[in-house]
Amino acid sequence: MDATDLDYRARTQTGCIPPHLVSRLLELGHAEVVECWARRGEWFCAREWARLLGEQDRQAEALALLDPYLATGWWTAIKATAELLELWGRAEEAIALTRVRMEVGHPMALEFYARLLARHGRSDEAFTLLRPHIDDWSLARALVDVSAGAGRDEEADVLLAARIPAEHRCDSPWCCRALDPDLAIGLLATIRERRGHVDEAIALLRTRNGSSLNNRDQLADLLARHERIAELRAYAAADALGHAAQRLAELLEERGDVEGAIAVYQQAGASAVHRPNTDVLLAHLLARHGQGDEAINVMRALADSRSGDDWILHTWSTLCVDQNRPEDGLAHLDALAARRGGEEEWDLFWMRLPLMAACGRVDEAVERARAHPEGSTSYAAPHIAELLAAAGRIEEAIAVLEQHSPANRHDLAGHLIGLGRVEDALAVLQQASPRSPAGAPVDSWHDEPSF
Repeated sequence: MDATDLDYRARTQTGCIPPHLVSRLLELGHAEVVECWARRGEWFCAREWARLLGEQDRQAEALALLDPYLATGWWTAIKATAELLELWGRAEEAIALTRVRMEVGHPMALEFYARLLARHGRSDEAFTLLRPHIDDWSLARALVDVSAGAGRDEEADVLLAARIPAEHRCDSPWCCRALDPDLAIGLLATIRERRGHVDEAIALLRTRNGSSLNNRDQLADLLARHERIAELRAYAAADALGHAAQRLAELLEERGDVEGAIAVYQQAGASAVHRPNTDVLLAHLLARHGQGDEAINVMRALADSRSGDDWILHTWSTLCVDQNRPEDGLAHLDALAARRGGEEEWDLFWMRLPLMAACGRVDEAVERARAHPEGSTSYAAPHIAELLAAAGRIEEAIAVLEQHSPANRHDLAGHLIGLGRVEDALAVLQQASPRSPAGAPVDSWHDEPSF
């Protein structure tokens, strides 16, 4: 086995059996296939088979299975093995295994190792390891997470406060390359809240340029946790991004005040800075609480006002299917196509396929899809195949996908496995694929697929 090749295949999920199809094989009773390929360099098979062996108290066999992967020095295999050892109650072995990679300076090993130590009563040691790396944002987060267990919140407080300049604030993600002041403020606020100084944490977060990250707002979440609803309402009214309004609506819904939550979204939608996400959230809220017609009306108005936004049209179409009103969705798409001179690019056209299917017009949908100027492309094939498969026409779905098997091999293999054609599926999945670029590092720093 070669670490570079293993890493490339795992990250890109090319030339291998991906995790969801490993699960599919096991679901359909093909455990012997997973076990066989686990011993032949298929990482996702090996990882899942080792987990299953562990559940059967066959830990020695599981570790022997993973040994060839560990021997390559590949961090992903080391991390997965350490997680299994920890799960089995063998934390000291997990610590010893990951210490080696940490000591040679692997960039991801230090955080994993420190958190592992903290989970097993060695928070002080973890804090000491992380302390010199306070300027690395990911390690700073880890340091804040372990500081409470180490009884060193005050020390972390001082370290973070020293990294918040009196005047400077970043105005772009590329300003401060390490621990930028706004992130330091957020971490410091976490510590202050944990120590019971909620007012100080709130005051700190109000000094940030923005407290939203990944569609969540730290200040709004803090106010919600402490049920400071009046302050959260005031913040939601002033927050141009709408994330505070979302948190307020979520809180009210959790407390059973659905009408209050609806009113929050309606007020946010009427603001000068109108963001479509607010209407989408409102529509989902209405649909969850049996107000499907109102949800349809909200999304129809939004789709009318932003007809060029594919994601809004997709949300609208899906809602029409869920609410058993596919005709409404089709009428809207027909009107939009008419306004565009009758032409529909595939990105817009494919949305009508599930709507037509929901109207019982599968054959017509397939015929129109195939006749579309882009209907014979690799990116159209999965939509047509999904339509056929949902109608129980699996062989036809396979025939469509086989025309573009390199691009759609995962979908094709999934259908083949469903029909019991496992060998054919494996041949499709393991077709020759591009190797990792020459000179690529043996050990990737990524843990997730690249797409």
